[in-house]
Amino acid sequence: MSLVSVIIPVYNCERYLSEAVGSVLAQTYGDFEAIVVDDGSTDGSPGIAKGFSGDVRYVHQPRSGAAAARNNGAALARGSYIAFLDADDLWMRDKLALQMSVFRDDPGLDMVFGHIQQFHSPDLDEDMKRKIWCPPEKMPGYIAGAMLVRKASFQRAGYFASAWKMGEFIDWYARAVEEGLRSVMLSEVVMKRRLHADNMGVRERGSRTEFLRILKASLERRNASRRPRNDPSDG
Repeated sequence: MSLVSVIIPVYNCERYLSEAVGSVLAQTYGDFEAIVVDDGSTDGSPGIAKGFSGDVRYVHQPRSGAAAARNNGAALARGSYIAFLDADDLWMRDKLALQMSVFRDDPGLDMVFGHIQQFHSPDLDEDMKRKIWCPPEKMPGYIAGAMLVRKASFQRAGYFASAWKMGEFIDWYARAVEEGLRSVMLSEVVMKRRLHADNMGVRERGSRTEFLRILKASLERRNASRRPRNDPSDG
């Protein structure tokens, strides 16, 4: 078996962290390490993470954002594969086993994704449930929590850009595609994404223009890579 490093960034998520970590520890794939990177939490999250004792490695950093926390965990990872899970989401029990079986069948792959199923957090009242739309169908999970990636491939695409508030994974994935990383999407649901009042997408609605800026930056990089070296537009 190959070791998988599971990185869980957390910031003030004491309400959900225990369930998230529990869904990692319940994996049917046995060879993994769990690293909780505390991004300067001021609630009870540190105590919850430390409560898992030897099952979880706890790392603290000053408040720097989720991208920096993921990068910190990736730098500490001992495994040859890396996976990420947000502190408010949940994995299906066979998530790692399914994805690792694909890697065994196709050694040339760089990353494996799976579908996600979104759900209203049980602590939401009916009014908030009406305000936060929850798609009833599963959907392809092109997000960090639904991915398993070779560590070497992750490093090839580069670490997450901490300048983005919401789009750090979209930016990373764009760079991974530009680097030619190979991926597959499983039809199985591998992650459940919790919808609650404090989701990043709810808190940072004003930052959604980031997605357009990320797309523009990706297109510019692709155009630059195709441009002949003696192109006059290079100045």
